[in-house]
Amino acid sequence: MIRNATPADVPVIHEMVRELAEYEKALHEAQATKEQLHEALFGERPAAYAFIAETAEGETAGFALWFLNFSTWRGVHGIYLEDLYVRPELRGGGYGKALLTELARTCVERGYQRLEWSVLNWNEPSIRFYEALGARPQDEWSVYRLTDGALAELGTR
Repeated sequence: MIRNATPADVPVIHEMVRELAEYEKALHEAQATKEQLHEALFGERPAAYAFIAETAEGETAGFALWFLNFSTWRGVHGIYLEDLYVRPELRGGGYGKALLTELARTCVERGYQRLEWSVLNWNEPSIRFYEALGARPQDEWSVYRLTDGALAELGTR
């Protein structure tokens, strides 16, 4: 079952964000607090949204955390999938596909024309999974990021 996240889900979302960061060998970068996630998802002006995948027994199997982007070329919003995570012991049970299907359904229902995300180049199981669903890499684009000192330096010029 896929459902919208509620404020009561914030602790388990936070836990799974940390599990994902550990899997991606970047736990030291996962600095968000439960309070920050709560504000981002359920504050006065939500910046992000989340779906929860549950087992038949009501156990949280995984989540998708996403936000809106905008294409000047298409003239409409799209969805950027920040995190897709299914707990390791539940992988292969269809939860990841169900979460992506719900995101695609949201795009179709709202007239959004893109569903995008990033995947680490070494994450072959995820790449195979995404490509099996029809997703294709955007090899001609490279992601750039400013953080920490470089961001502060540029932002205070």
